Amino acid sequence: MPFSITKSLTLLGVAFSGSAMLLAVEAASSEATAGQRYATPPPLTLSSDLSAPWTLQLAPRSRASRDARRRALSQRTRAKRQRQIRKARSTAPRPSNVARTGVTTASLRTTQPMTSHAGIDPALLPTRVSWSGTEKPGTIIVDTVQRRLFLVGRDGSARRYAVGVGKPGFEWAGSHKVTRKMEWPSWTPPKEMIARVKRESGRDLPAFMEGGPNNPMGARALYLGSSIYRIHGTNQAWSIGKAVSSGCIRMRNEDVMDLYERVPVGARVKVL
Repeated sequence: MPFSITKSLTLLGVAFSGSAMLLAVEAASSEATAGQRYATPPPLTLSSDLSAPWTLQLAPRSRASRDARRRALSQRTRAKRQRQIRKARSTAPRPSNVARTGVTTASLRTTQPMTSHAGIDPALLPTRVSWSGTEKPGTIIVDTVQRRLFLVGRDGSARRYAVGVGKPGFEWAGSHKVTRKMEWPSWTPPKEMIARVKRESGRDLPAFMEGGPNNPMGARALYLGSSIYRIHGTNQAWSIGKAVSSGCIRMRNEDVMDLYERVPVGARVKVL
């Protein structure tokens, strides 16, 4: 019996010592955990792609990876912008047909004039307009009623210029190709014109005039087929937008110079 009591006391002491050691280990572990919890954390590096999941944004990336993600984001942004532009164009109102000719011409809903000139009516300045006709890009359409010339573009638009057209009795319509282009063209008035001007106003027209600022043909000329008609400049800017010519299509010198650079020999011209 004494032996059993002694053995029990010994076992109890061992168990107590083990518990004490376990408590000491747990306390040390808790102190370490608390120290780690309240210690200053390492700095975080955010991704430049803020659309990525937050767990990926906190992960450090190499420079090559960051550059690749920036390029991908830029490509997505451009693609989104292009989709918005296509959608805007597809939903834009289209111009209506002109019953007089049956040709789909430009909408009169325009942007601001392409250029600005003091003292010039803004309505006479070149303007970009919507276009939904079937004419090929590069075709010139002259509407003698609106007194406007349209150069058909490739993107559903056209450049519109104000022009002077034939006066009553000198109107004409037809289709030609540009057969020749000339800078500062000379002028040889037809004999019929010389006689008519003499009869109506008493003025004597020259039989020939060299090209230059004083020449009525202006700065540039596009010759239409084998006809006597031309699209040309003028030194009488006041006549633009009016019906005063003998059948030729007049433009401001600045405008005909612009058109001259855009239109090649062989371009189709339709006068309505």
